[in-house]
Amino acid sequence: MTKNKLTNLTDHLFMQLERLTDEDIDADKLELEAKRAESIVAISDQIISTADLQLKAAKLFADHGENVLPLLPQIGNAKTSGGSE
Repeated sequence: MTKNKLTNLTDHLFMQLERLTDEDIDADKLELEAKRAESIVAISDQIISTADLQLKAAKLFADHGENVLPLLPQIGNAKTSGGSE
């Protein structure tokens, strides 16, 4: 089973929030968790941006059908005319 799903990202974000709000954490560990949280947020932002782009491409396909496939070569392994990847 893959762990690369948006639901897993949500789980990781909440786990990080729990670590940051742990009242028993010492200052050094809190600083380490804060740095870790910054990295997690930066990566999460990129994952969410990619998912948003995929959703927009899927919406274009849903709204306009196969006519947009040459413009969106990554959807459904569509083949484009001309060059190769």
